[in-house]
Amino acid sequence: MKIFALNEPLNAQVKNIAADKSISHRSAIFSLLSDKKSVIKNYLMAEDTINTLKIVENLGAKVEIDGLNVQITPPEKIKEPSSILECGNSGTAMRIFMGLLASSDGFFVLNGDIYLNERPMRRVGDPLAKVGAKFDGRDNGDKAPLCIRGKKLEYFEYESKIASAQVKTAMILSALKSNGCKFIEPELSRDHSERILIGMGADIKRDGLVLDVNPIKKPLNPLEIFVPNDPSSAFYFAVAACIMPGSKVVLKNILLNKTRVQAYKVLQKMGANIKFELSSSLYEDIGDITVEYAPLHGVEVSQNISWLIDEAPALAVAFANASGESVLRNAKELRVKECDRIAVTVKGLQTCGIEANELEDGFIIKGGVAKPAIIDSFGDHRIAMSFAILGLKCGMIIEADECIATSFPNFKEILASLGVSIEN
Repeated sequence: MKIFALNEPLNAQVKNIAADKSISHRSAIFSLLSDKKSVIKNYLMAEDTINTLKIVENLGAKVEIDGLNVQITPPEKIKEPSSILECGNSGTAMRIFMGLLASSDGFFVLNGDIYLNERPMRRVGDPLAKVGAKFDGRDNGDKAPLCIRGKKLEYFEYESKIASAQVKTAMILSALKSNGCKFIEPELSRDHSERILIGMGADIKRDGLVLDVNPIKKPLNPLEIFVPNDPSSAFYFAVAACIMPGSKVVLKNILLNKTRVQAYKVLQKMGANIKFELSSSLYEDIGDITVEYAPLHGVEVSQNISWLIDEAPALAVAFANASGESVLRNAKELRVKECDRIAVTVKGLQTCGIEANELEDGFIIKGGVAKPAIIDSFGDHRIAMSFAILGLKCGMIIEADECIATSFPNFKEILASLGVSIEN
């Protein structure tokens, strides 16, 4: 993909941003905990989330798709599939299914693409194995393909060393279908799972950073949910407005959960003009985000990192366009995403002539003037989209950009609608 530099400001309302990936995955998977049909509106029709629907179907559910709306009729009990369950590029799907299937009778095999199959999975498998779950896989069960022999698990108490919504959700699901658990996290991670499951009738109570999860005694209520637009996907256009002088964009129908808009708060701290306008609340707060250009200045980011981990590569683009030096710390999790996002982001910025250096748990970036470059995305959708946004300033060629379809199929379409010239 070749991005040509844009010589005019952005001024637009952006409505057709991809639906939230996290909530789409969870809504489809959680529908299996009910005994009635769930209705999911504005489901994300991207490669990763479509794979999740296929897995749900292989586990015995009836899945009906009408445009962006999905209806899922769950089976009486989860079926042991006769084929491998393909998660594609999604670590979220694989880890959440690990929790669900660890406590479901049957034998299951989870597989991913070449990138997902190199990502660590024992962070979920090890704590579940301690309470009776049976896992195996490559590298002593740390890498997919993963084999799971599911069964009802013991009650457990688990204190997580990392703030991970994926680990938390896996633990919650295994406990709901077994004998319950107490789960403790070091800081609040994305809380979509608790919100949705409580809305479905699950007995989950929070006290600070402690979750008490009681087993379900009867099927949960079905979902009827509208999936808001993804703040992580919308963030690319927020950064675009922040680095293109004179720009203003309004991002419509965005999920405003506080654990998902931290990266926007960082842009505010850097000097950007950003306003949030709440329009509705049910399972989650939804509204519009207005982003207006103002000169950015350097910032240090070290708190609530789990709330902005997906936005870190795009934040690095904002750092590269700010005056002074910016630092991201406590983000070691970036090294085990679709690629080593610390190393790949820093290398990409250096290739563009920006002064950038790796830290063990983040990076230091000095703002400057980027130059055109050829960027290897390493099959990581967030790297590809972040450097495409940097390309608005100077032009850019992104290699292996097909990965964008895993989370944001119409990303290029939106860029083109904003006046950006793109060659495939």
